[in-house]
Amino acid sequence: MTGFLSARSLADAGPLQFPRRIERLLWHLRFTDVVNIDGSGDEGGDILARREGQLWVVQCKWKLRDAVGAEAVDEVSRARDHYRAHRAVVVTNTRFSPDARRRASDLARLGPKVLLWGGADINASFERVPVRFGEITPRPYQTQAIQALERDLGSTGRALLVLATGLGKTVVGGEVIGAHLRRRPTDRVLVVAHAKDLVQQLERALWRHLPKSVPTRLFTGDTRPDDLSGLTCATMGSALNAARFGFRPDLVMVDEAHHLGADGQYEELLRILGDARQFGVTATPWRGDSHDITDQFGPASFTLGIEEGMRRGYLAQVDYRLFVDNIDWDVVRSASQHSYGLAELNAQLFLPQRDEAIRDELAAAWSTTAKPRAIVFCRTVEHADRLADLLCRAPLWPGAQSIHADLPKRERQNRLLAFRSGKVPILTSVDILNEGVDVPDVNILCFARVTHSRRIFVQQLGRGLRLREGKDRVTVLDFVSDLRRIAAALKLQRSLEGEGERETLPRITPSRIDFNDQRVASLMDEWIKDAASLETAYDEHRLQFPPTPTSWE
Repeated sequence: MTGFLSARSLADAGPLQFPRRIERLLWHLRFTDVVNIDGSGDEGGDILARREGQLWVVQCKWKLRDAVGAEAVDEVSRARDHYRAHRAVVVTNTRFSPDARRRASDLARLGPKVLLWGGADINASFERVPVRFGEITPRPYQTQAIQALERDLGSTGRALLVLATGLGKTVVGGEVIGAHLRRRPTDRVLVVAHAKDLVQQLERALWRHLPKSVPTRLFTGDTRPDDLSGLTCATMGSALNAARFGFRPDLVMVDEAHHLGADGQYEELLRILGDARQFGVTATPWRGDSHDITDQFGPASFTLGIEEGMRRGYLAQVDYRLFVDNIDWDVVRSASQHSYGLAELNAQLFLPQRDEAIRDELAAAWSTTAKPRAIVFCRTVEHADRLADLLCRAPLWPGAQSIHADLPKRERQNRLLAFRSGKVPILTSVDILNEGVDVPDVNILCFARVTHSRRIFVQQLGRGLRLREGKDRVTVLDFVSDLRRIAAALKLQRSLEGEGERETLPRITPSRIDFNDQRVASLMDEWIKDAASLETAYDEHRLQFPPTPTSWE
C-alpha cells in the first residue's frame, strides 16, 4: 500500500503526527467537523468528529512495535464522558492486547461500546475510501489564477498570486500543487510559512487537493520527519535547515509571501532551492521596508483585490461606520503622569470611558444584526483583556473572551473552538487572528485601536469578508481619534524605542464621551481603494488618509 497510511508513512509519523494521519482518514471516511484536540489537557481524546449527527471522540496510540493496553480504553471512555460524545474509538498502527479487548468488552456491558481499530483495520479502511474527499469546483477567477500561475511556472519557474483574504488563495495554491503532482507523481513539494500554527492549518487545507497516494507531514521544531516524500509543510527555520542538509524539493510554495525580505532566511532558502519551481501567495503584499517581493517571484501572475472581489459578489459587502471621538488629546496628554506623546497614547494609555462608549456602540450594532458574531481588534494584550472583561459584564456577551499570544496554545485553541461553535459570542484580539484563521461566521468587526499598518488593516478587515449562507455583509465599527492627528502621527516612527510603562487614566473631563458617526461613504471608498488596491501594492505601506475636509477645521 502507498499513501499517507502506508507502513513507511506510519513508521515515520511517530506519536505527534499519527493523530493527523487519522484525522485525514476520517475526512476520507466522510466524517465532518473533524478537529484535532491532541495535546496537554485533551482529557484523553485526540480528535473530535461528527458522522450522521453523532459526535465521536478518538484516542490515537502510535506504537513502534508494542500492543496497546487497557489504559487506552479507560482514557477514551473518560474522554467520551467529558466531551459528551456518542461514540468512542481507540486507533493504533499496531494491535491491541488481550487486556484491552477484555476491558472494552467489560465497558460494553455498562454502556456504549468502545471501538478498537488496529493497524489492519485502518489499512482496510484506507483501501476502501475514495481517492479524494470532497468536491472542488474553482470559481471562474480561481480558474484564471490557476492557469496564470501554471503558465508562469512553466515559462520562468516563478509565479506570484495576490488574492484578497476570503477569495481562496489556498484553494488556488492547492490546485496548482495537485495539478503538478498529477503530472509528476514522484516529485517532492515544500510548502513553507512563518508560523507553526499556520503550517499546521495549511497541511489540513491541502489534503482535499491531493489524492490519498500523496503523504503529507509537518516539519517544525516539534517534528523532524526522516521521510520528505510527497508534500512537506514546514516552518521557515526547519525548511532552511533541511535545505542546507540537501533537501531539494521540485516545487516550493511560500504562503503569506509578504514576510519575504531582501535578506534573511526566506531569501537564503529560495536561493538554495533555486532549481525548483517557486511561487508565492499573499493577500497583502506590502512590507514595512522598501523590499519588493517581485524580486524573488517576478510580477504578480494574477491579482484580485478586495474592491473587485466585492464588486463581483465574492466577498461580503461592508457597512463601514467611522466614529470620531471628541476627546481633547492635549488634555489627556497633560493629565498623563508619564507625559506620553501623541504616538505613545494609543499604545500605552487606557481610557475607561472610551472603552465604555465603544461597548455601547457595539451593542447598538449587535441588536440590529442577524445572528451576530464579533471580533474586536485591540492594540495590546492588556487592552484586549480589559475590554473582554468589560464586555463580559454586559448582558449581551456573558462569554466574551480575549485571545492573544500570551495565552497558552491549548487555551487559545479552546477559545477559538468555543467562538466557532457559538459558545463564545465575541472575541477581543491582538494580532492572533490576522493571518491563517478562518472565521467566516463573523459579521461584526470592531477596530478599537488605530492601526497604522496597511497590511494589518487589510488582514483584519478580511476576517469578516468571507461569505457564508445567510451572511452577505459585515458591519465594521472603526473607532479612530481625530483623523487630523492620526494623519500627522503616521509621519512619526511606527514603533518607539522601548515598551514604556502602561497607565490607566482616571476619569477626566468630559465625563461622557460621545462618538460622531460620520458614515462617510466617500471616505470609505478612498480608504478601501488605498488600503486594498493591489495595483499600487508596493507603494508606501502605511495607510494614507484623504485630506481633512475643510468643514472639519
